[in-house]
Amino acid sequence: MADPTSPGSPRRSGTPSSAGLRRDLEILDVLARPEHAANGLGVSRIAEILGREKSQVSRALKALEAEGMAERDLDSLEYRLGWRLYAFAARTTEARLTHLAAPYLRRLVARLNETTHLCVLRGSAVLTLLSVSPSHAFRGLGWEGVSVPAPMTSAGRVLVSDWAPDALRSWADAWLREASAAAAPHQHIRTVDDLVREVTAIRRRGYAAVDEEFEVGLVGVSAPVRDFRGMIVAAINVSAPKGRLGPHLGEAGRRTLAIARELSAELGHPAARGQTPDQATSDG
Repeated sequence: MADPTSPGSPRRSGTPSSAGLRRDLEILDVLARPEHAANGLGVSRIAEILGREKSQVSRALKALEAEGMAERDLDSLEYRLGWRLYAFAARTTEARLTHLAAPYLRRLVARLNETTHLCVLRGSAVLTLLSVSPSHAFRGLGWEGVSVPAPMTSAGRVLVSDWAPDALRSWADAWLREASAAAAPHQHIRTVDDLVREVTAIRRRGYAAVDEEFEVGLVGVSAPVRDFRGMIVAAINVSAPKGRLGPHLGEAGRRTLAIARELSAELGHPAARGQTPDQATSDG
């Protein structure tokens, strides 16, 4: 067996690679700084900041670009962080969010005795990351990993409820076209103006509610989960048969909002930190 400390061993040969990785991470760290993230940086400026040779930095950036870790603007020739880093960050954030959300969803199940879901937006669809059901509930087809058209659900409407009006309108055309063919008979959002009015109501009330719009006989409520920036990163949803939840839809909405605000506080949302569950439940 080869000696692991010998010059030809994998352990020794990994040392230069570790140094190269560290140099690459230094470049990514510079590109990630707030003052550089938006506009990017050229090779010369990065080399100057790091005190390294321009040719060395150029080679490293080309390798990072090839792997999707950095990207170069074709006009300005400046580099920014690449798509793969953002994809890694999104998956890491969602994994942490799902882990943190689980006990909050279980508490909501205990209060409402109905199945709850943690949902995120994917294009014009809502994706369920996590579902928690009452212990007595029969679980057939699970919703985890399943996506549905956003405008047909309370979660989808909540997830876009903090968008600027122009962004909402420009996106809504495609959003509604995709949903129109599958719209339920009671679907009342069919135009951009309908959507804008609904979003205004959600902002005022704090949560969204649907009554047989996603599926005949099914009602649901959703409330936004915000991160430390105040941005909506997910929605907590409760869905159940109308005969069971319909008479208590308002109460379910307020309780869902209270739990969503508690989870938001754990994620660092400053406006939610000082608010008790009773205060959140009494809103709106």
